[in-house]
Amino acid sequence: MKNIKTQVGIIGAGPAGLTLAIWLKKNGIEAVIIERQSRTYIESRVRAGLLEQNTVDIFKDLGVADRLVKEGLEHHGVYLSFNGRRVRVPFDELTGGRKITIYGQQEVVKDLTEAWLSSGGKIYFEAQAEKIEDFETNNPKIYFQHEGEQGVIDCDFAMACDGFHGLGRKTLPKESYNEFTHTYPFSWLGILAHVAPSSEELIYAYHENGFALSSLRSEEVSRLYVQVDNDDTLENWPDERIWEELAIRLGTEGWELKSGPIFEKSITPMRGYMIDNLQYGRLFLAGDSAHIVPPTGGKGLNLAVADVKHLVDGLVDFYKNNAMETLDAYTKTALKRIWRAQDFSNFMTALFHKQEEHGSFQYSMQQAKFDYIAISEAYATTIAENYVGLPFEAFE
Repeated sequence: MKNIKTQVGIIGAGPAGLTLAIWLKKNGIEAVIIERQSRTYIESRVRAGLLEQNTVDIFKDLGVADRLVKEGLEHHGVYLSFNGRRVRVPFDELTGGRKITIYGQQEVVKDLTEAWLSSGGKIYFEAQAEKIEDFETNNPKIYFQHEGEQGVIDCDFAMACDGFHGLGRKTLPKESYNEFTHTYPFSWLGILAHVAPSSEELIYAYHENGFALSSLRSEEVSRLYVQVDNDDTLENWPDERIWEELAIRLGTEGWELKSGPIFEKSITPMRGYMIDNLQYGRLFLAGDSAHIVPPTGGKGLNLAVADVKHLVDGLVDFYKNNAMETLDAYTKTALKRIWRAQDFSNFMTALFHKQEEHGSFQYSMQQAKFDYIAISEAYATTIAENYVGLPFEAFE
């Protein structure tokens, strides 16, 4: 049996787990990571691509942002469209210079993995976590399988950064938390295409045919989405139909959509999920293991990194001051931002997706909100400051 002794055992080598390990090491705290997938898989898994100001600042402080700074695309605003009428929300003007950066999650994971391993950090890839025990004591244990052999991480704290389907949340006592779930009556059909972006900034568009989003992953790769029914299939959406529908939904006078070869398609259900307790004893959850937000607000990865920030604050306080107060308050601290992100993501989702026909009460409410964004700096500021990410001090 592999018997590993460390201070912090981490399940999951996604953005949350890797950022946590690197940040702890910077503070002289030992950690070991187990990850059920291979390194190749986690570094090629396409996910979010929008980084808030907070997230970029954290990666810079950790010394893992060299490639992000070189290759990431800074955006200082966003375009919002409603039936062909387009307005721009200027982030920097409304938030004191804060902005977002477009940089794919798989690139973040590559950078973090390389930084962790090159510093001597340990990841057991293709290691399946099987059970977490003794987390109600001062000596939790994480049992796993690796290369046909049983392993155990003997640690002071167990950190589950293992995603929505991971072991962490399943291990929490059921009576220790409440679940909150909201499923939307539509999904996103997303594509990646080898074509330069049609806009220098993201475009969110409401259209009577449904929502569309023009985004990007680089100066050569576009990321675009269209609203589809939950029971729709990729077979119903040949490339030609996708480009035609995107041109219609995103269309506005004087603007043209560029098209190119599509190399990936997927359909993603839209949902919100969270629990109201992220810890029990010395077991803590971070990222998707504790919360899912619809992608409309771009909050998933950023929420995970925010969770990690609060965990690091608590662990540093414990190891330097032998104090548990900050860790004990982890859930209370993290939930403030999580609920804010849920609300903003829901707001953006409800505003730009077709829910009822033109002329209905729901449609008229959406129109009224958009009209107000166009004339009110205060309303536009609310969108801007949520989109770029509120400073951590805002929740203190």
